[in-house]
Amino acid sequence: MDLPSGTALTESDNVGRRTRLREFQTKLVERMQAATSGVAVQASKLGVMIGQTRWLLSLQEAGEIVSVGQITKVPLTQEWFLGVTNIRGNLVSVIDLAHFSGMTRTPVDKESRIVAFAPSLSFNSGLLVSRVMGLRNVAEMELQQDEGARAPWAAKQYRDRDSQVWTELDLSLIVQDPRFLHVGI
Repeated sequence: MDLPSGTALTESDNVGRRTRLREFQTKLVERMQAATSGVAVQASKLGVMIGQTRWLLSLQEAGEIVSVGQITKVPLTQEWFLGVTNIRGNLVSVIDLAHFSGMTRTPVDKESRIVAFAPSLSFNSGLLVSRVMGLRNVAEMELQQDEGARAPWAAKQYRDRDSQVWTELDLSLIVQDPRFLHVGI
C-alpha cells in the first residue's frame, strides 16, 4: 500500500480495517445463506449495469463476480460472443448482453466485471457488465405494466424510488433461447 511520505499505518488502522472486512464478510455470508435457503430471494436481486441499462439478477442464478481479465476471442462467432476466459480453472464463455440485445457494445473499463452463471444452471457462461450496483430489493420497487413484446428472459420491469427502470434478467430462460445458444456464424 502506498502512503504519503511521513504517514505510517497504526495498529488501530489495521484493527479497524480487519473489523470492517470481518463485518462485510459476515453480512455477505448471511445474504448468500438467505439466497441459498430461499428466504427473501424474491426481494433481493443483484443490480448490474449492462451497457446503459439496469438489470436485476437472481442471487440463485448469478455465480461468481470477477474482474475482466484476458478474454480469448473465438473465430467464426457472433459479435456479441466476446470469447472465453478462465475463472478459477474453468473456461467460461463471455457474452455482451447489450450487444446481443441490439444495443451498442458494453465498454470495458476499471468498473467492468464478468458475472458468471451459477453452477446450478449447468452453463459455463458469464455476462460482461459495466458495473455491479449491489443488492436491490424489488419489494420496494413498482412493477411496470407490460409495455410491449420483450424477450421471455427479460419480461419483468420495475421502477425504483429514483424513477430508474430495472429489467429482471432470468438466466434460466436465456440459456434456453436458441439465438443465445447459437454463437457460431
